[in-house]
Amino acid sequence: MRATSFPPLAACAAALLLTACGSQVPVRSSGESGRPSCDAGPPQKPSATAGSGGPETDGVTITDVGGLTGDCAVFEVTNHHDRPFRYTITFRFRPHNGAAPVNASRVLASVAPKATVTGTVGMPALPTGTVGGARVEVVKVRSVPTEEAPAPGGPCPSSGVRVYADEGDAAMGLRVVRLRLENCGTDTYHIEGYPRLSVLDDAHRTVEGLRILHDGSSVAGSTGADGPPGPLALKPGEGAHAGLVWRNTVLSGTPVNAPYVRVWAKPGAAPVMVTPELDLGTTGKLAVGPWKRTGRQ
Repeated sequence: MRATSFPPLAACAAALLLTACGSQVPVRSSGESGRPSCDAGPPQKPSATAGSGGPETDGVTITDVGGLTGDCAVFEVTNHHDRPFRYTITFRFRPHNGAAPVNASRVLASVAPKATVTGTVGMPALPTGTVGGARVEVVKVRSVPTEEAPAPGGPCPSSGVRVYADEGDAAMGLRVVRLRLENCGTDTYHIEGYPRLSVLDDAHRTVEGLRILHDGSSVAGSTGADGPPGPLALKPGEGAHAGLVWRNTVLSGTPVNAPYVRVWAKPGAAPVMVTPELDLGTTGKLAVGPWKRTGRQ
């Protein structure tokens, strides 16, 4: 985890220091060329830069803090993969006076392979009365191949269908996340049975030894992820859903946490990588329900 301390707000314009892992790096002024300006706000598109060589959190490095009141952080993202990746980064700002921390997120739609890009993230509004500044840290980085990124909105993918996951429900250790499929194309889309799944860890490696069970009732009833599979012919504007069901029960053994699931809607379909944040405990199983029609979107 990379943590950066903001000095007291009144002193930010005079002296801003980056603090992480025991090192201090002078913060560059907002007018210095070659760096994005915190005062100008987050850029629409990150600019390509050379890597700073500092410590990373899953490819992300906080390099500077700035702004007239120290309300912004500059970060770099390095794509170590061999193809473009989309990055979603969650930052946490922790006020020095002990007030509740606040989160901010940035999404980089596509970072080229082996490239480093730079962006900025602004500090969200802190509680009234916060004094002494805050420190910022990277708390989570999620990345998926750009060509496999889910598309819940925007232009229709070339496949003519959108596949994505909802936010899910959690209660008493039971987790339910629904895969959503929407026919946004011009032709009827035919699916039948269950989506095919591959569970991946935070390094995008396949998690071995899991049981992927058809029928959500094998984990818990009344989740909507049960019933017999059948053929569906989805006209443009119609959709379907399939439930992912698991428990995070921990008994003996090593718990399994796997953020990613690669999904094939049907044989021959292009894969989509969703991020349901699976916390399977030591159960070793994930249930998936059949595709069911959800009507016009």
